[in-house]
Amino acid sequence: MFIGKLVFAQVMDFLPLHTFRRCVARYPSPRSTKTFSPLDQYLSMAFAQLTFRESLRDIEVCLRAHDTKLYHLGIRGNVARSNLAYANEHRDWRIYRDFAQVLIATARKLYVHDEFGVDLDNTVYALDTTTIDLSLSVFPWAHFRSTKAAVKMHTQMDLRGNIPSFIHVSDGKMHEVNVLDLIEPEAGSFTIMDRGFLDFARLYRLTLAGAFFVIRPKSNTMFRRVYSRTVDKSTGLRCDQTVRLTGVTSPDDYPQYLRYVVFYDKETDKRLVFFTNNFELPALTIAQLYKCRWQVELFFKWIKQHLRIKAFFGTTPNAVKTQIWIAISVYVLIAIIKKRLAVKASLYTILQILSLTLFEKTPMDQLFNDTALQSLDPVDSNQLNLFGY
Repeated sequence: MFIGKLVFAQVMDFLPLHTFRRCVARYPSPRSTKTFSPLDQYLSMAFAQLTFRESLRDIEVCLRAHDTKLYHLGIRGNVARSNLAYANEHRDWRIYRDFAQVLIATARKLYVHDEFGVDLDNTVYALDTTTIDLSLSVFPWAHFRSTKAAVKMHTQMDLRGNIPSFIHVSDGKMHEVNVLDLIEPEAGSFTIMDRGFLDFARLYRLTLAGAFFVIRPKSNTMFRRVYSRTVDKSTGLRCDQTVRLTGVTSPDDYPQYLRYVVFYDKETDKRLVFFTNNFELPALTIAQLYKCRWQVELFFKWIKQHLRIKAFFGTTPNAVKTQIWIAISVYVLIAIIKKRLAVKASLYTILQILSLTLFEKTPMDQLFNDTALQSLDPVDSNQLNLFGY
């Protein structure tokens, strides 16, 4: 019989705690942390994510029910609703942002050689924004509309492993195109975007940096054809052209040629059009790249369904950002464990197993690699497509 660590402690063993302490030291707290340290806060919030807790009271009751085991979970402080609420509202959220970024860097290295559906050596990102609706009376700082509040999570996701490489949390009024000013272009990479990010001055910055993009144009975008290439219409392609912008300001914003690709999707009976600054890849590959953008949509859907970022434990900007970044770090941590233990089960299955076994002492490799578990599929096929690699 295995008499080792609890499953929760085994999961947290994958955390680089020395790096966590450096992140904490970077943002000193004005109040003593002896009774409830940043690590106590992180572990309590991670427990809430893994077991789908709905409130601070819920967290407190569940953890105190296992009071004799808290020391073995790594929680040394007093788990009380007041302590957790104060920590979420006042302890600097950037601690957990920086720590999540460390985990993201680790995960991206582990998944760097994974396939994502297109035979391409370049790094490919999908960039999109999701809106998390809030109550205006409870979150008055999160301005969105006159009668509505929201926060936006702007995410750039590395399609190799579906790991978020960049996340920015803002109030609801920040337009998604502005996030392009916050992202450092990576030479040789591809960024796949929807038409909401169409800003030719910002796109030209990507071109000058040696980065590529694939984006949907708006219906009123004006351009003229310069050159046409032949296409095989049996593949769904309808045209592959070199064009020059002809709008009022767009020729100044983007003075170089663009490539215009039209693709007909039989499955959805839709005609899709794209702009790209890459003239080397086959036109069909450009269309396939854009199709991969839906991975970030599925990521938003999955994380809203299976992590706690729709019901918040605090109402201040600091509490909201703390919860979002800890949720992201837990997601990435599970992705790291999946790769390091060579677990074949999907992330959905892993999370469901963990939610019921955190206080058991089963070895993790035995927990996730049981033969019977390999045939378990998520209920939603989209979840399987995204996380069943």
